[in-house]
Amino acid sequence: MMTAARPGDTGLAGPGELDRYPYANSANAANAAGVDRAERVSPVWDGSEADMGRVGRRNAGSRGRGLHGQLVQQLGQMIVSGDLGADRPLVPEEIGQRFEVSRTVVRESLRVLEAKGLVSARPNVGTRVRPVSDWNLLDPDIIEWRAYGPQRDDQRRELCELRWTIEPLAARLAAGHAREDIHQRLADMVEIMSHSAAQGDTVTFGRADAEFHTLLLSLAGNRMLEHLSGIVTSALHVSGGPSGGCERPIEASVGQHLRIVDAIGSGDAAAAESAMRQLLAAHGEAGGQGPGTPVDHVVPAPREH
Repeated sequence: MMTAARPGDTGLAGPGELDRYPYANSANAANAAGVDRAERVSPVWDGSEADMGRVGRRNAGSRGRGLHGQLVQQLGQMIVSGDLGADRPLVPEEIGQRFEVSRTVVRESLRVLEAKGLVSARPNVGTRVRPVSDWNLLDPDIIEWRAYGPQRDDQRRELCELRWTIEPLAARLAAGHAREDIHQRLADMVEIMSHSAAQGDTVTFGRADAEFHTLLLSLAGNRMLEHLSGIVTSALHVSGGPSGGCERPIEASVGQHLRIVDAIGSGDAAAAESAMRQLLAAHGEAGGQGPGTPVDHVVPAPREH
């Protein structure tokens, strides 16, 4: 639930509020790169484990990303989680001081957040957090931030519902626009998924799975559907537990993907659509742990902006 701005707020947050959200960046790495102290970030987490969980655990992969991407990730999570409520002022000078980053890093990060609809900047008013109704909820970053925040159950449901709307249609259309090169690539992805499932390699499986669904949307011959591939990729990226999208049982999933490939190859639009619906239904059934079940996931590393 969004938190309202407190009366008399003139800064980003009250004393100690932002201290819970330092970057997981290494000061030693910053020194090695010759970065000035104004561009460095705190090397340690000063908050409690519970505080860390509110924004999500950062994985080691996010370390070493640019300060710009890290600040976008940090502020974005704080806004989406509700820790920085609607109409809350964001003072660039205070952000720079709190996170020990330059004015340039702050300015560029706020521009990215503005493009996502999370904040607005107006003359004589400054930069303020916008209400959720203004957010670009189809933005892959926002999808991921919501998936690891207080709205994770809503995000999971909405992603599944959206996939049920677009992917069966994409499979049907793909059967009528079958291109041999892309069809072969789909088959290759299923083969990679099968091999990685046998090896227990969930990382490779997930990447092949994401490329399979991206290729399928491109094969549909509808550019608007193709434009939604980032949403499906994000849904798969955050899946695997109740805080994500539709879960997938790996071994069973391989056969379901293969049925889609076979239907597309034979030009059977109805069979392709049906196979996709069966795949999505299996994903939903695999997530029968119930909403809100605790799960230890890491928040994806910040994207390059």
